Amino acid sequence: MRKVEVKTGRSYDILIEHNILDKAGEYIRPLTKAIRAVIVSDSNVAPIYSNRVKASLEKNGFETSLFVFEAGEASKRLSTIEKMYTHFYEHDLTRTDIVVALGGGVTGDMAGFAAASYLRGIDFVQIPTSLLAQVDSSVGGKTGVDLPGGKNLVGAFWQPRLVLIDPETLNTLPDVFFTDGLGEVVKYGCIRSRSLFEKLERENARDIIDEVIYECVSIKRDVVQNDERDTGERAILNFGHTFGHALEKLNNYTVLTHGEAVAAGAAILTRISENKGLTEKGTSQCLEALLKKYSLPTDSGFSLAEITAATRGDKKSTGKSINFILLKNIGECYIYKLKIEDFGEFFGI
Repeated sequence: MRKVEVKTGRSYDILIEHNILDKAGEYIRPLTKAIRAVIVSDSNVAPIYSNRVKASLEKNGFETSLFVFEAGEASKRLSTIEKMYTHFYEHDLTRTDIVVALGGGVTGDMAGFAAASYLRGIDFVQIPTSLLAQVDSSVGGKTGVDLPGGKNLVGAFWQPRLVLIDPETLNTLPDVFFTDGLGEVVKYGCIRSRSLFEKLERENARDIIDEVIYECVSIKRDVVQNDERDTGERAILNFGHTFGHALEKLNNYTVLTHGEAVAAGAAILTRISENKGLTEKGTSQCLEALLKKYSLPTDSGFSLAEITAATRGDKKSTGKSINFILLKNIGECYIYKLKIEDFGEFFGI
């Protein structure tokens, strides 16, 4: 087992261990006096893994129920959260009980938000089953739901009590969603670790996945500890995301997965920043080669005018400006504040 300690306002551990699902209750029990636990999962993950987690929780003294929603980004709405609240109420969940998020990023974001807001805050545990959730969204305490105008526009900072990562769950993950997670993995190499980037170039990510997960969550841990509430350095985790979210919106949250959209957004922006002399020459070529190795897109099919127009409602906007994350080179990045009124000149539109 590998352990990463996260020292935020409420500290917690990230445990990486094969078949840890069968020990979930054993690891959760010492952290809580909860009587009841609600497992939140989606219609894809619940049939595969919920019984194992439920059995482990019950073995360790939890009265356990299961809330299942329809899998997919389309469910990441306040209407689903309301149904979740109703389940919590009907199963007598109290402030001292616990929510267990079992699934990918959508599951973790929604279960975390429901936990943060129900009874003004109850504990929750993340058990991410997708690569994207394991390397990124399960760590750091960002929770939320989408609005028609954009992704994650409603949410809360609410740190989990524990994150349990079982690499074995990736064996049942469809290839498209493994690739999806690699979009975020490449991001970490770009912004903070040239060695990770070069390792991904040399090796096959699947062959070293335990190492990849550990390195990604360690990088995120370091950034989150320095900026828990996302007021400064944490913005670098949004590399590729401003354009990526725009591309998801333009595609009506279909066609591209989140990781694919982030990859395309990162490639497009890096080409632009390199052409403007803001990024070291050759960086975009290296990035695009790695993305292509893992079957990730490097373009979008939309014009820059369409993409930039779709960024206007981005939650990273600071009123009249948007913070873009640019690369100095592979492994180093910085925040570049761009006034919306200067978009035309900067992007040549």
